Amino acid sequence: MTITIRKCTRDDVPQLQEIGCITFKETFQDQNSPENMKSYLEKAFNTPQVEKEIAAPSSHFFFVYVNEELAGYLKVNTDEAQTEEMGEDSFEIERIYIIDKYQKHGLGKYLLHQAIEMALERHKTNIWLGVWEKNENAIAFYKKMGFEQTGAHSFYMGDEEQTDIIMVKNLE
Repeated sequence: MTITIRKCTRDDVPQLQEIGCITFKETFQDQNSPENMKSYLEKAFNTPQVEKEIAAPSSHFFFVYVNEELAGYLKVNTDEAQTEEMGEDSFEIERIYIIDKYQKHGLGKYLLHQAIEMALERHKTNIWLGVWEKNENAIAFYKKMGFEQTGAHSFYMGDEEQTDIIMVKNLE
């Protein structure tokens, strides 16, 4: 199995929208109403929104491929692009999503290491993320990778308020 990673460009917006919708649905559709899922996907992955995010200088998207097949993606944020005020020493992993058929193949760990390397290159002292409180597999993965829960924040899935656990890993 050959794993490669590539930074996304504006030319990747259609692919990013597609993989974003596919992976989000695979991960969360069973626990959310079709109406809330549709509302969230339309808001998060419409063309102007994705173009705005990919153009932001403090946000970065990466595709991960398995044997040249797109298998998932990573989105990271620094500075003002972070979704929570965590300070200038922080680096955010906003999204790590892997297509179902490539789950449990080490791709999440691969993308996490990519994010950690970027944070260290930028002299950040911690890396953080928000993960839905009901996503037990992801929470267990992040704990195994050295993240600790430090708080929580609200996440809106359509009209439903949900709770994301904030998890932080110290890089010093």
